[in-house]
Amino acid sequence: MEINLKGRTAIVTGGNIGIGRGIALALARCGVNVAITCFSHEEEANKTARELGTTLSFQLDATDSTQVNRVFAQIAKAFSGQINILVNNAGNLVGRVPIAEMSDEHWRKVIDVNLTSAFYCSRAVIPYMNSGWGRIVNMSSLAGRDGGGAGAAAYAASKAGVIGLTRGLAKELAPKGITVNALAPGLILDTPLQNNFTKPEVQQATVARIPLGHGGSVEDVAGAVLYFVALTGFVTGEVAEINGGVWFA
Repeated sequence: MEINLKGRTAIVTGGNIGIGRGIALALARCGVNVAITCFSHEEEANKTARELGTTLSFQLDATDSTQVNRVFAQIAKAFSGQINILVNNAGNLVGRVPIAEMSDEHWRKVIDVNLTSAFYCSRAVIPYMNSGWGRIVNMSSLAGRDGGGAGAAAYAASKAGVIGLTRGLAKELAPKGITVNALAPGLILDTPLQNNFTKPEVQQATVARIPLGHGGSVEDVAGAVLYFVALTGFVTGEVAEINGGVWFA
């Protein structure tokens, strides 16, 4: 089935690499005018922007509310004042640290990059979603459901918080015609997050526990985004469990 979103506009935070890049490309292929933001890896961001002519690229620290407000205003201006779709994909594990050894700074950093950033971006986009149609998709994680692995308690807490934020926003924004949903991916292979923080042997052991018998792909996650954005307008406050059957809601 062909999905036509021509004329819609979107921001994908962390859209320069990995899952975010896949989401940005999937939206652009459906006709969406896409702006991607990145904290680093600007070369990859520019490459993604060049790959699809409808894509704009902006450097952004999504944990800085002043930056978020400024960049979102710039993007809205480029899109004639309207932003229809926001994918809060920016986030990071930051590092595996046991709670007993975790510093206050590490805790705050993990919460800020995964949860506070989604709050800042959602708050900033609302004034530009004033056409009676809007879609916000937040990136949670299987860790937000099952507590994550060793040393990932802060990450798990931040991603569980994303689910709470999603459901609160869903109720608050429904009268404006804005749906808010979340994704909770499990093992998604060949992404910077997995490659940087999960050893190959651990990934293999994880695959062995997945009922479907294989890890997920960036395309699996992008497909869930397209479902929430384009294929339903009557689903809000929900979490897509993209984990191959490891965990059920």
